[in-house]
Amino acid sequence: MKLSCYYLVMRQAIALLLAAVVIVMAADKPSEARDVPYTQEDRDRIIRLEEGQKTTNLRIDEGLKAVNQRIDGLESSLNKRIDGVDKRIDDMRADINGFKVDMNRRFDQMFTLTLWGFGVLFGGMGLLLGFVLWDRRTALAPAMRKTKEVDERSELIVKALKEVAAKNPDVKDALKHTGLL
Repeated sequence: MKLSCYYLVMRQAIALLLAAVVIVMAADKPSEARDVPYTQEDRDRIIRLEEGQKTTNLRIDEGLKAVNQRIDGLESSLNKRIDGVDKRIDDMRADINGFKVDMNRRFDQMFTLTLWGFGVLFGGMGLLLGFVLWDRRTALAPAMRKTKEVDERSELIVKALKEVAAKNPDVKDALKHTGLL
């Protein structure tokens, strides 16, 4: 609102200035060097114009002062905002650096946890493999004894049959036929 008044005052001042320039130039023409009657009314008119021009100049000066004050106020407000933004940026940078440090610490913790996890997993697998081998050996031991006993008995039976075959020809033929002799 004040800005449009300023432009209006400026237009009036320019119009008055142009009118004054035109009047001065018209009065100063040497080609028309005749006497122009200068009346009291013309004098009063010029005095009013000069007073109006002074008033206009005062208004322009006041308007310029007001505009300068507003510009100074806006400048200080803008500087405060920029300082606030700079502070927020610095705070954000500090937060980001803290976040990086926190993320590095978390990464180290995750890495340690992963190593412990793999250690426990492979350790458990080793224990399981050892248990399976131990269990297989203990489970096979009775079967091995039984097999050994059966082998010893079968050898004894074959030996006994060979002794009987030495005395009995039918048994000898049967053992030859089965491949025991």
